[in-house]
Amino acid sequence: MLPEFRNEPLTDFSVTANRKAFQEALEKVQSELGREWPIVIDGQRKTTGQTFARFNPAQTSQTIATFVKGTKESALEAIETAARHFPEWSHVSPEARARILLRAAALMRRRKHEFSAAMVLEVGKNWAEADGDTAEAIDFMEFYAREMMRLAEPQPLTDISGEEQSLAYLPLGVGAVIPPWNFPLAILVGMTTASLVAGNTVVLKPASASPFVAWKFFELMEEAGLPKGVLNFLPGPGGAIGDTIVGHPQTRYISFTGSMEVGLHIHKLAAEIAPGQIWVKRTILEMGGKDCIVVDESADPEDAALGIYTAAFGFQGQKCSACSRAIIHEKLYDEVTQRVVDMTKKMTIGNTKDYGNYLGPVVDEAAFNKIMGYIDIGKKEGKLLIGGEKGPSGGWFIKPTIFGNISSDARIFQEEIFGPVLACSKVKDFKQGLEYANNTIYGLTGALYSNDREHLEIARRDFHVGNLYLNRKCTGALVGAQPFGGFNMSGTDSKAGGRDYLLLFTQAKSVTERF
Repeated sequence: MLPEFRNEPLTDFSVTANRKAFQEALEKVQSELGREWPIVIDGQRKTTGQTFARFNPAQTSQTIATFVKGTKESALEAIETAARHFPEWSHVSPEARARILLRAAALMRRRKHEFSAAMVLEVGKNWAEADGDTAEAIDFMEFYAREMMRLAEPQPLTDISGEEQSLAYLPLGVGAVIPPWNFPLAILVGMTTASLVAGNTVVLKPASASPFVAWKFFELMEEAGLPKGVLNFLPGPGGAIGDTIVGHPQTRYISFTGSMEVGLHIHKLAAEIAPGQIWVKRTILEMGGKDCIVVDESADPEDAALGIYTAAFGFQGQKCSACSRAIIHEKLYDEVTQRVVDMTKKMTIGNTKDYGNYLGPVVDEAAFNKIMGYIDIGKKEGKLLIGGEKGPSGGWFIKPTIFGNISSDARIFQEEIFGPVLACSKVKDFKQGLEYANNTIYGLTGALYSNDREHLEIARRDFHVGNLYLNRKCTGALVGAQPFGGFNMSGTDSKAGGRDYLLLFTQAKSVTERF
C-alpha cells in the first residue's frame, strides 16, 4: 500500500553535515560544466549543426553548458515522434505510469543536492531557494502519481436500474510543454510529469536560460524507465521551436508558464485551426503577476515587514508570486517601510555558490537591462529608499531596491518587473488598500497582515487573487496544501499541485451499457 502524500522536508543548512553535503554536490556539478548536450527525439541523441551556450549569471565568464539548438525541422520530427508513440503509451495502465513518477521521485531524492547545486550555478538561486525548488519537484511527482491512481479508480455516479455506468479519464494526445527558467526544476517537472502520468506524450522545450537543469531531469526520467519517444527533449529558440510545436495540427494541448505577452501569443496561435486538425487545442497557461502584501492598521508591524522583505527579495524577486507591491496603512507606513529597509541594508549579495550570500544575480543581461530600466522609471515615480544600483562586478547583480510614496497608477506599481524591486504605497484605510491591491490586470497571489477579523473575512471574499495568504507572506505555495494558479492575466487558474490539475491533461469519457 502506498503511503499518504507528505511534502518533502526542506534541508536544514544550519547543520554542518548538510552544508558539507551540499558543497560536495556543488563540486560534482562544477566538474560537469562546459560540456555539450544534444537534443533527444525518439530516444536518439541528435545534433542540428547549431548550438547555443548558457553562462553562469553570477560569473558570466563561466560556461555552464553548450546545447544543440533545435530547429523547425527537429520540432516537426519531435511532434510526429510523440504522436506515433501516443497510442502505445496511452494504453499503459495509469498505475504503471504512476510508478515511473514514484521511481523518478525516489531517484531525485537521492540526488537532491545535485539538482539544487545545478540551479545555484545556472540561474543563481541561493542554497535554500534551490533546495525548496527541488523539494517541490519531488512533491509534484509524488502527488501526481497518487492523483492519477485516484482518477483511475471507479468514479462515483448515479445508479440507473438495468444499466452499468462508468466514467474514465483518458489522455489527450501530444502535449507541448514550455516551462520557465525561474523555477527551472519544480515547474518543469510539474508540467511535464502531469502530462506523462495522464498518458500523454510530450515535446519538452525547456527555457533557454535553464537547459542544464532540464537536461538533468530528462536523464532522470530515462533512468526511471520512461519509454523512448514518450518524452522528447528540444531546447532552442521560442520562435523556431515554440511556434512550430504550438501550431502543429497534431499538438493537442500546450502547457506554458512564463510572461503574459508570450502566453497570450500562444493562446492566440493555439486558437487557429491548422489543416488536418480535428480538435480544439487546450491551453494551460500561468502568466505571472503583480503581487502585493496589504498591511492594515491592526497588523503586527514586525511580522508584516518580515513577510514583505522575504517575499520581495527571495530569488532576487524573480518569482511570479513575488511581493512587488507593499500597500500599507498610513499609521504603520513609516514603521513598516523602515523595518524593511533596515533588513535590506544587512542583506548579503554575491555569488550564491557561497552559502553566506542571500541575494544572487538576476538571470541574464536582458533581465538586468529591463530591471535597471524600471529602476530609472521608479526614481521618477517615487522616493528611492534604498538600492537603485547594480551590484558586484562579474555577474548580473542588482542591489535590492525599495521605492516609497508610489501611486497606484505608477508604472512600477502596475507592470511586472520580475526583479529585486519593491514599490511601497501608503493608504488611508483598509478599503483603499484592497482597492489598490485589486487595481492591476493580474490576480495571482496576495497577502493581508491584519488582526481585524472583519478585514480578514472581507479579504477572503474580495481580494481577487488565485492564492490569498492571511498573516503570512505571498510566496511559497506547497503542493497539495495550496494549489497554485491565478486569475485575470495571470493565466487560466490551472491550480498546479491541486486535486483538479490532472483533469486539464485528460478528457472524461462516460460509458453506459444497458443489460
